[in-house]
Amino acid sequence: MRFANPEYLYLLLLLPVIALLFFYSIYRRNKDIRSYGDPQLLKALIPSYASLRNHLTFWLSLTAVMLMVFVLARPQFGAKKETVTTRGVEVVVALDISNSMLADDITPNRLEKAKRLISRIINKSSENKVALIVFAGDAFVQLPITNDFISAKMFLESITPRLIERQGTDIASAINLATKSFTPNEKVGKAIVIITDGENHEGGAEEAARLAAEKGMNVFVLGIGTEKGGRIPLSGKSDFLRDSDGYVVVTKLNEEMARSIAEAGKGVYITVDNTNNAQTVIDNELDKLAKDDIKTEMYTKYREQFMVIAALAFIVLVMEIILNIVLDSISLSRRKKND
Repeated sequence: MRFANPEYLYLLLLLPVIALLFFYSIYRRNKDIRSYGDPQLLKALIPSYASLRNHLTFWLSLTAVMLMVFVLARPQFGAKKETVTTRGVEVVVALDISNSMLADDITPNRLEKAKRLISRIINKSSENKVALIVFAGDAFVQLPITNDFISAKMFLESITPRLIERQGTDIASAINLATKSFTPNEKVGKAIVIITDGENHEGGAEEAARLAAEKGMNVFVLGIGTEKGGRIPLSGKSDFLRDSDGYVVVTKLNEEMARSIAEAGKGVYITVDNTNNAQTVIDNELDKLAKDDIKTEMYTKYREQFMVIAALAFIVLVMEIILNIVLDSISLSRRKKND
């Protein structure tokens, strides 16, 4: 269950305040009655159902108000499963999560910059399918190819270097895994987007990119980092990674390697720096790929349930009206009988 307009639920905070005012009014009325004379005598003069009437009508009204608040919030249950057809491409993003991606030469660091870039790629890919692979010394699929972009962003946020224990930058494994992550649709354009600094490159990536290109998959490489390089902060410490001689390790972008992989994969190399230029370039490159109809079964529409609650509110209001009519009739009958 969810609410389409949950902001209206804040109105429910008024209900306890209204209830307190009601009880306070009863307290003040009883106090005033006691000031007029003997409470037992006055109680005998007041109809026994008067207090009951006040309580029942108040609680019925309060219940009706509560139900109307839920109506405004528009409760929705379940979802409608539909086959959605879009016209786009398939993109497999392979993200380097080795420790060198924590370097501080890119703000706030290479990994966070890369995650923000991927998030924007996802935002721009409303008609595409996207998969997410993470790699360091090994590679594995973090999210199979999908157009469920909410889930894609959730998985993206959870990515840290701790996901893979084996360090290194095995780009070849990431490309080989990416080639197996697409759908069988041969008409749709397929892109493998590698985001890496190329540090500790393990070899074989150019050949993997060449084989991917032969299968109709373009390999784009986004090199993240600077020629000057950056330091790798140690988790939980105010220090940086050091070598065996005690010197701070400086990791630099291996731009030559990244460019050669992109060329082998019939894609383009894009430098990711502290600007947003890389976003524009990769968006334009993906737009050039062949597009085809992409069909996906997904839950797209929640069923509105406010009508049921509105009906309950109506029933409660009718009950209040009937109650008042009945009690008024009883009061009138007793007056005639006393006369």
